[in-house]
Amino acid sequence: MALFTGALPLVPPATGPGAGPQDTEPTIVALGGGHGLSASLSALRLLTSKLTAIVTVADDGGSSGRLREEYGVLPPGDLRMALSALCDDTDWGRTWRDVMQHRFRPGSGPGGSLDEHAMGNLLIVTLWELLGDAVAGLTWAGALLGARGQVLPMSTVPLTIEGDVRVTAPDGGSVLQTVHGQARCAVAGSLENVRLLPEAAPACTEALTAIELADWVILGPGSWYTSVLPHLLFPEMRQALCNTPAKRCLTMNLATDTKETSGMTAADHLHVLRRYAPGFNVDVVLADPASVPDRQEFEKAAAMIGAKVVLGKVGASGRRPVHDPLRLATAYQDIFGNS
Repeated sequence: MALFTGALPLVPPATGPGAGPQDTEPTIVALGGGHGLSASLSALRLLTSKLTAIVTVADDGGSSGRLREEYGVLPPGDLRMALSALCDDTDWGRTWRDVMQHRFRPGSGPGGSLDEHAMGNLLIVTLWELLGDAVAGLTWAGALLGARGQVLPMSTVPLTIEGDVRVTAPDGGSVLQTVHGQARCAVAGSLENVRLLPEAAPACTEALTAIELADWVILGPGSWYTSVLPHLLFPEMRQALCNTPAKRCLTMNLATDTKETSGMTAADHLHVLRRYAPGFNVDVVLADPASVPDRQEFEKAAAMIGAKVVLGKVGASGRRPVHDPLRLATAYQDIFGNS
């Protein structure tokens, strides 16, 4: 059964003396979770079919949290979103993408056990139960969808994110309060001392191999503490990201001051990575100019992690801070071509 199809011809291929045949397209690994990873995958699938998504598995909210708690499985939601982003751009792919993303609304009858569950979550958990293997289940799901690449979990067991947030004490001072779980960390404000549990959790072997064999590793965009940072908090994966011969690109968020990163600038985001993974360096930091009001401060922070800054308009038109797949794909193509 074929798991890959050809690259979508929506972004013109590179031309000139350095341009090669299609079989030299880059091997790319994209890491993250949720909507941020979906954005990068939607762009990268226009450039290569040699694409692997490595997804965080710490979600404990909504449908994913319920399935995780009830069945002891990996939270499937972010994995589902990554598969959906890789769906083939055909009637088959678009239909299965809509099926995967379909969410059951509360019914009129008693019970309601399917309420708010995403169909794709249930399909993935079904494959896991039948096959007894997380990676094999995702491979079969990708084959069904005609996904342009593969999706892997960062760990083979569910993970938990913990962090400390500074709160006001009864005496007027401040104390650190532990926040447990991704759903709560995502709305806690600026976190301190972020941790990933269990500390000895096993990494997905296939994910480590993909990082080792990649030409480019793309980290971000996404929720900084709960989608981006976990890959660097995970010891085996951090080591793989530090040791890989691949070039590394960090994609910045369009909105920096969020519920999870209250009061933080774009430069502060880079300082967070340096604090938690001092041995991790980056070749290129890609950012939209609108999200970097202090360019000098941002370039200084990027130099601290060994990166050059590439500024380009990658946001979609409109008021919501979301990446435009074609603009992001064009920016990535320029970065890959100029490496």
